[in-house]
Amino acid sequence: MRAVLQRVQSARVVVAGEVVGAIGPGLLVLLGVAPTDTIAQAQWLADKTVSLRVFADSDGKMNLSVTECRGEVLVVSQFTLFGDCRKGRRPSFIGAAPPEVAIPLYEAFVDAIRAQGITVATGQFGAMMQVELINDGPVTLILDSPPEREGSN
Repeated sequence: MRAVLQRVQSARVVVAGEVVGAIGPGLLVLLGVAPTDTIAQAQWLADKTVSLRVFADSDGKMNLSVTECRGEVLVVSQFTLFGDCRKGRRPSFIGAAPPEVAIPLYEAFVDAIRAQGITVATGQFGAMMQVELINDGPVTLILDSPPEREGSN
């Protein structure tokens, strides 16, 4: 799994002119799923996302997690994170999981964040979405889940 995390003052997702998800201060997570990803990787990435210390403490240092600062999380599916642009002029998306694989893992990621008591909003899987955000910093990070070990779940 791959996630692009952006620390935001606010963010929202609009589909067909309607807001389907919105948050105040927190993290916007663009989430891509690969065909070989697992539930364990989704849970690992969710734990990493909520515990990453990217918010300022009283001294202005990045020492607080989204949990500690009571922030919210907006998760938007983004298969294009696995776009391969090394050859030709059109990206190849064969590295992205098909919906029947990606949707349950996307939902597992969202559920794992919610299970930690964090307010989570989402986009609409597979829809044409407009994502609006006010980036804070800006702080933008890329997280890749570690590969699964042979024989582990």
